[in-house]
Amino acid sequence: MTVSTDDTDGLARSADRRRLHEEIDASAGARGAVYALAARTFDQLDAELYEALDDGRVAAEFDTLVDRSGLAVEPPELTVEDEKDILSARYNDLFVIGFTEVVDKTDGTVDNQGPPVSLYESDYRSEVSWNDVNLDLARAYEHFGCQVDQDDRRNHDHFRLQLEFMGYLCRREAAVDETLAQARLDFHDRHLRVVTSGIADALESEPGTGIYGELADFLDRFSEADVDDLDERIHGEGAR
Repeated sequence: MTVSTDDTDGLARSADRRRLHEEIDASAGARGAVYALAARTFDQLDAELYEALDDGRVAAEFDTLVDRSGLAVEPPELTVEDEKDILSARYNDLFVIGFTEVVDKTDGTVDNQGPPVSLYESDYRSEVSWNDVNLDLARAYEHFGCQVDQDDRRNHDHFRLQLEFMGYLCRREAAVDETLAQARLDFHDRHLRVVTSGIADALESEPGTGIYGELADFLDRFSEADVDDLDERIHGEGAR
């Protein structure tokens, strides 16, 4: 069989596209795994998670995935020196347990505050109502066929849910769905970058944050680099 010059050029272009798709598959898939692993790590400790942190498996997995992500970002240093109970207490002190103070003993008036660092986006969006933030997220999740597990009793704007959703979008992009790059960029701009940078800033002002401060700082850097890469891919260099 003979192949014409035009056919040869077409085959070369097809080969180039296949190579490009393979690169996109690898990087998008790795980024999705980074977001999913971060969502798992940014959770209350169970025995399985603590063991994986303590023996270095989580840190090693982050190293591998970040290297495959195509982003020039240093992975987090997740060295664990605390016992499980101490690390669990640190998580609760930062993200779960609020603060109550009696401000007037004569009438019993108390000042109730949430935990030092909120894991909910709406707490970092004073210009937007709680309802608007969560409604927009609910629509985004539903559009891509995702639902929030009602057993977890988390609002749609919870940090871990957003990380899981971004991981899902990355995995769909890894299947060479060309529309997902723009969808990921939009979700970053509208939601994930807001809560990620908010949590990183809040943890920076707290003492003794341990691996959670390190992980939040990494996610801030990683998601920012992801946004820059997506923007350059979609709009061209120097678009922002």
